[in-house]
Amino acid sequence: MADNASQRRMGGQPLFILSEDSQRTSGKDAQDSNISAGKAVSEAVRTTLGPRGMDKMLVSDSGDVVITNDGATILQEMDIEHPAADMIVEVAETQENEVGDGTTTAAILAGQLLAQAEDLFDDDVHATTVVEGYHEAAEIAHDAVDELALEGDVDEELLLAVAESSMTGKGTGGVTAESLARTVVDAVEQVRGDAGVNRDNISIQTQVGASSGATELVEGILVDEEPVNEQMPGDVEDASIALLDVELGVRTGDVDAEYSVDSVDQLTAAMDAEEEEIKGVAQTVADSGADVVFATDDVDGRVASTLADEGVLVFENLSDDDVRGIASATGARRVGALEDLEDEDFGSAERVRTEKYGDEELVFVEGGAAAESVTLFVRGGTEHVVDELERAVRDALDVVTAALDSGGVVPGAGAAEIAIADRVRAESAGVSGRKQLAVEAFADAIDAVPRTLAANAGLDPIDALVDLRSEHEAEGRAGLIVDGQTREVGDPVEHGTVDPAAVKHEAVESATEAATLIARIDDVIAAE
Repeated sequence: MADNASQRRMGGQPLFILSEDSQRTSGKDAQDSNISAGKAVSEAVRTTLGPRGMDKMLVSDSGDVVITNDGATILQEMDIEHPAADMIVEVAETQENEVGDGTTTAAILAGQLLAQAEDLFDDDVHATTVVEGYHEAAEIAHDAVDELALEGDVDEELLLAVAESSMTGKGTGGVTAESLARTVVDAVEQVRGDAGVNRDNISIQTQVGASSGATELVEGILVDEEPVNEQMPGDVEDASIALLDVELGVRTGDVDAEYSVDSVDQLTAAMDAEEEEIKGVAQTVADSGADVVFATDDVDGRVASTLADEGVLVFENLSDDDVRGIASATGARRVGALEDLEDEDFGSAERVRTEKYGDEELVFVEGGAAAESVTLFVRGGTEHVVDELERAVRDALDVVTAALDSGGVVPGAGAAEIAIADRVRAESAGVSGRKQLAVEAFADAIDAVPRTLAANAGLDPIDALVDLRSEHEAEGRAGLIVDGQTREVGDPVEHGTVDPAAVKHEAVESATEAATLIARIDDVIAAE
């Protein structure tokens, strides 16, 4: 029922409790509206799932174009206003933030849980019963994921499979995916310590102008800057590095002031004093022993010229993020005044070099003393290709990290979902009352993932689901293997298709929470 203003009767007279501008939708109308919105968002990303998933082109009002099949990116770029639909977007964002992959799976599952809930509501099953059944089914699903985890430690071979599975269908393929997977695993191993993987120590830098096969791992960091003077050296080995939070030039006060000059001699004296100060600043830096200087403020041209003559490489106006990265990679300390610069403040690197790519210049800081940071230098032929590769590599880094830190891997290619649905159906018989219907509906919603994989691969989804169930019952593990023109049911582990268990856990958790939250809403009040 929809009203322009909610009202109650008191003493036979209507009592308005909402403003006339308010809109209220309640009961089944509210449920139908919210569920339809959630399903629509889920359907928007459904065709992007799997190795044969298609891309979406998103065009903004200003003409900016994003081409991707990454679920989180698609939903973030869409201009979604409906509050229930926005909750599905939050599901993808949560999945992305927590484990880095599985965003499309989570969105599809949330939409299917809403679709199943709608059917249950039509059969007069109460929303609270549906919610309780979904949560009980989710617990069974978590147990099933734990049992699916492959035995033994996660070795390098499994990590490579996790990385490659994550990137398949995201603008990578064949030899490129294998090469990128190796680079990703090498990057994670570089920053892996006793306490786990420090994901923050891995950076990604992109550059147009070469094929994706030119992507490389840099043991250090890259900075998008150029020297302040063209005469400075472009390659410094065994570099001593200073980080300065100070303007390298004539000191100026914070208060505006005017000076009266009565003669040429006074003007000459003032100019000479300024020149001496400039020389003093340059000489202080040169005498400090610094080979490379990164400054967060401006560098006077005369200081830069003098330092160029001294063979010092200088960069100015660096961001705080870049400075923190350099400090982490080289062990240098930020200094706020030249007179405070001491030997222990310097960092070191095996090599600092500048490279030009078209009109852009990048600084490579490699082999730093601290050796805590690495950078994936991602290449691509066009801006759109590079952007999609960056998203793929970022997801791969996150899932490899999750596989190491969050407890193992499970079969991919829909095998985990087939096993989860089978387990939930088997245990639904032990659930009493109408809640059993909700548990069974949860299993049907899980089946949507392998059905979608099959449809996107060009197979009949029903036939593929039957084959997957039959193979799972016979062999205990069955996934949809898509390799080149081959589409068959088989063991995904044998074909190197695996996912972190954390991705499945998070997809079940976030999708269930969003679906149950939306399903419980029976009143929507909108007011200006």
